[in-house]
This record gives sequence, C-alpha cells and structure tokens, in this order.
Amino acid sequence: MKRIAAALISLTLCGHALAAEPLKMGVVVKVGGNAWFNSMEEGIKKEAAKEGINAWQVGPTAQDPAQQVKAIEDLIAQKVDIIGVVPVDPAALEPVLKKAQQAGIKVITHESPSQKYADWDFELVDAKTFGERHMQLMAQCMHEQGQYAIIVGSLTIPLHRVWAQSAIDYQKQHYPNMQQVGDLFGTGESVDESMRVTNEMMNKYPDFKGMMAFGSPGPVGAGRAVANRRAKDKVCVVGAYSPSQAASLVRSDNIKGGYIWNPMTAGELFVRIGKRVAENQPIQQGTQIEGMGKLRVDSASHTLFGDSLESLDKNNMKKLIKMGL
Repeated sequence: MKRIAAALISLTLCGHALAAEPLKMGVVVKVGGNAWFNSMEEGIKKEAAKEGINAWQVGPTAQDPAQQVKAIEDLIAQKVDIIGVVPVDPAALEPVLKKAQQAGIKVITHESPSQKYADWDFELVDAKTFGERHMQLMAQCMHEQGQYAIIVGSLTIPLHRVWAQSAIDYQKQHYPNMQQVGDLFGTGESVDESMRVTNEMMNKYPDFKGMMAFGSPGPVGAGRAVANRRAKDKVCVVGAYSPSQAASLVRSDNIKGGYIWNPMTAGELFVRIGKRVAENQPIQQGTQIEGMGKLRVDSASHTLFGDSLESLDKNNMKKLIKMGL
C-alpha cells in the first residue's frame, strides 16, 4: 500500500510539473538583424517575460521563403505550442503551416491578411488606409502633380501590393495630375537596390517628383539617391522606415515622412494573441487587446485589424528613436 501511495504521489507531482510548464512560442520573421525586426524581438521577449511564456524570435539570414519553411519545420520538430510568422511569400508557407496546424500547433501571422492555414493574422492598421495615408502625404508634397513610382519590399508580399494599389487607386480618384511611372519595384528590403531604382527613375523621367517606398530599407535607399543628387526640393520620398536608420535623411528633408506601426508593439501582440488562442480564449468583434484597441474582426479571412499608426515626421522622430525604433 505504501508503494502504491508513493506512486500516486509521484504521478500527482509529475502532473503538476507538466501543468506548470510554460507555453512555447517561436516567431519566424522575414530576415534577422535589421532595426525593425530587432525591435520586434525586444517586444516578444518583453511580453513573454510578462506573460510567463517561453517565446523567442527566429531571423533567417536572407529574405528567403525556403529559409522560413526550414525555420518553421524546426519549430514543429521542437513541438512548440504556437508559431508566429511574418511571411516573405505567404503561398510558399501554406504546406508547412498546414503541417503545423495538423500537429496541433496554433499559427499566428502578421503582415499577411487572409493567410491560409493561420488561426489569425493581425494588422495594426487596415491595409487600404495605410496606402491612402501615404498617397495623401506624397501628393501634398508634390503639390498634386507630376510623376511618381512605388517600391515594395518584395513582389511576393501581398500586403505590400495592397498598400501600393490602395495608394494608386486613391491617386487616380483624387489627384488626376499625378501619374505613376514604371511597375512596382520589389527592392524595398535593400538600401542599395532602392537607391539604384530611384536614380533610374530620376534619370528617365524629367517630371519625376515622388518615390513611395515600403520595406524599411527602401525609403533609406531612395532618400540617399535624392541626397546624392541634391534633389530634395524636387523629389518627395515617403514611406515606412525605421526612424533610427533614416533619422539623418529626415532631418535633412531628403525623406519627407511616412507612417509605421510600432514593431515592438507587434512583437508584444504576437505573444498576447498567441497566448489567447493557445488558451482557447475567445476573439470577436470589439474584443479589447492592448496595442490594438477594440478589434475589427474579419472572421472569413481570419484577420484582426487595429488602428495604431505613428507619424514619421520630424517632430515624432525623437520619441520613436527613444523607444528603440
């Protein structure tokens, strides 16, 4: 009887130990080492410590869908509870995300609305609004006339294409004296390539007055091209960029401004939303989540929308840099 009692106590203690084991979450970003994703990693670590979760970020060495697939495969093998992803190519990830869900792992994505095989994707701002706000800013700088082009992080990122198309549609509706030139350029994750494209546009089009760039290195490259040509009074560069990386170009007016959401907040939200989903807590219209406010929920596409933008104007830069962005 004593042996049976001891065995029961041992099983009970083992059960308690298992129950107390924290949730495990890995977040796979587009590429490691840049300021944007460094800030996101800080948010993940900070919120994980607060929530008692074991969470970490995985940053591939290049913006490569195959590297993201490999990172997700590794997380599945580690039997994590939650996988977060900022996809480079959402379609390329579908098979491995399906595999994760089949293994009982919750999947949360960011910057990938309507992602197939994700429990939820979250966006800190509606994609259409994000594109329109950038077009309004650029049109104001261009005095609503002249030629412009748009750089995106990659032609395979649907969200960036939505931002760009929303900006173009808004221009056609509101600014008839402006004209897009060239196709979308998928160079926004490279400073050098974005600089090259901007130089080409300035050389090719005599009435070129605006470059909109998405992907945080993109506006920096465009701004450097404008600075090298001393063209800040002719060409308006706007976009979404890391404040610390672009500070000198903003101060010198070679970048006119733009909008971002806070990547540190996005990192925190990966953990908040992931924990909520893993614990089967409901998410519905009007649910309040810190960092997003009251949610607008698109249940059909499994996408959550907030309303949280930061202006990248000179007056706001000090605050954002102080935050580590």
